[in-house]
Amino acid sequence: MTSISNYAKNRLANFFLNEAGNMTVVGIFGVIAIAASGSFALDVTNAITSRTHLQTAADSAAHAALYNRHIMNEDDAKVEALKIANATLPASANGQAILLEDIEFGRLDSNTGEFIAEPGLKNAVRVMATLNGDRDNALPTYLMKFLGVTNFDLAAQSIYTSYRPGCLREGFVAQNVVDVQSNNTFSNGFCIHSNTYVKLSNNNTFEPGTIVSMPNLGDLQLPKSGFESNGGLETALRKSSTNLRILARIDNIIYKHENPSAALSSYPDPELAADTPPLPPYLKDSIPISSMHKSITTAEIYALGGGLGRGRIHLMKCQGASGLTIDASAQPLADVVIISTCTIKFSGGSKIENARIISKSTAADSINSPSGLHLGRDDNCAVGGGAQLLTLGSMKFPSDLHIYGSQLMAKGDISFTANADAIQGASLIAGGSISGTSNMNMGLCLNGMEDNLEISYFRLAR
Repeated sequence: MTSISNYAKNRLANFFLNEAGNMTVVGIFGVIAIAASGSFALDVTNAITSRTHLQTAADSAAHAALYNRHIMNEDDAKVEALKIANATLPASANGQAILLEDIEFGRLDSNTGEFIAEPGLKNAVRVMATLNGDRDNALPTYLMKFLGVTNFDLAAQSIYTSYRPGCLREGFVAQNVVDVQSNNTFSNGFCIHSNTYVKLSNNNTFEPGTIVSMPNLGDLQLPKSGFESNGGLETALRKSSTNLRILARIDNIIYKHENPSAALSSYPDPELAADTPPLPPYLKDSIPISSMHKSITTAEIYALGGGLGRGRIHLMKCQGASGLTIDASAQPLADVVIISTCTIKFSGGSKIENARIISKSTAADSINSPSGLHLGRDDNCAVGGGAQLLTLGSMKFPSDLHIYGSQLMAKGDISFTANADAIQGASLIAGGSISGTSNMNMGLCLNGMEDNLEISYFRLAR
């Protein structure tokens, strides 16, 4: 074999020792790593964004489904929910992310909080939204497909539930000012809310669990002594606003009591007709009894309709401009609904139990009493016995109002004084203002308010 020359040996050694170009190899692997990392970031960011849109669509559809379920049947509510879903996630770009079978009505288990599907209910709804290969709408990748990942499967779930706001069930709630004077005690979770502001005088006590709320806490009006003369108020304060949806249904509520068998399409607001609170359970006959009076006693009301006046709806006209006076002082008025176009005045000492009194008058004193009106049965918060007063105008009770498990609702104002230690289980809702005076003890009952005029609100459970 011919020996290798020294020159060739040197060239060969220099070749293996030469490091020039090494970074080219490292650079190639670096570019691959950066590209892989960039593609991962791009596609993951897109997946996160798409998942957010999917959740938004599920939430919007769930809210629409439960809201519409309270005013229409189950199938129609699902259709309305799909319209909302398709507006959020157009099928042209996302396929069928939400199908009719993805919308289920049911309830939440009171112990576990888990959703239980039960067709026919309207307590809660669950909506599933999906982007996956089985529906041919999986989210495609951009660069990760070069790494073998061609698409992502995404899913979102939304559960909405209905509820009844505690402040609207027991408390003072007004669209305008709630003005409470001095020496009052608020206990056991009682609530005061204004969509404008709350005004308080001196020496009021707010026990733990009470709520005083308004949209802007800076609007709270206090005397010079401020929080010092209103013990517990600072802890009770909450910033919130409440949509008084029940007030928009007053016309429908009145119409339903006047025309119990009427078709929903004939209601003043047909779109909200199905969401109108039910008639009270003590009615034995839904056919109203019509009559005309200047004044009437409980016994005379019971004698109407051939002695079938109890357990009935009464449409009462008034004689003259003085309105209708109801005297329920000798015998409590119970188990009736009374509707009048006139102002309704209760004689002093009247007692109203298990009854609804409705005035269509828009006067400043459309429902009033000189003194000692007892609303509801004084039964220490037992079930039943409550009364509901409803008016298109305002209510005025200048002296000694007693409230037990009862509700007052006015499109206008509610002004009253109350006997000390006499208010337990009170719901006052005003489209105007609420004005209360001194020496009241207002507490939470929880029971005895079953016949309140209420509608459902909706919130995201998960």
